[in-house]
Amino acid sequence: MKKILFLTILLSVVTAFADDAKNEWHNTTLSDATIKKIQDAQYQYKKCVAGEMQKSTYQDQESRKATEAIMKQCESVLSQMREIYLAEKVPDIIADRHLKQMRMQTTRNVLQGMMFSEAARKSGQQQ
Repeated sequence: MKKILFLTILLSVVTAFADDAKNEWHNTTLSDATIKKIQDAQYQYKKCVAGEMQKSTYQDQESRKATEAIMKQCESVLSQMREIYLAEKVPDIIADRHLKQMRMQTTRNVLQGMMFSEAARKSGQQQ
């Protein structure tokens, strides 16, 4: 009985101290200049999205298709931010996670705006 208990405790201790390098957080320090570059890239991305939303070609499309087209047009601007992260030796998974979060949040905002515009146009047509 003592051997089984000892082995169980030993196995739990070994798994507790196992080093999983992929999932372990390693602090990165970004310089103020790098943070400024990332903020500029975020601004350019949001500016691109806002500029694309204003184009009349998207106003006639269904909101989901228009949102998809807008996001595809500005994807190259977002990839510039990834290059900044990689140049600073930020791990790929962390950079991709941040970019994915930004892309999803922006997509939601664009879709909401396009759906609002579409609803406004349709209600104006019915009157």
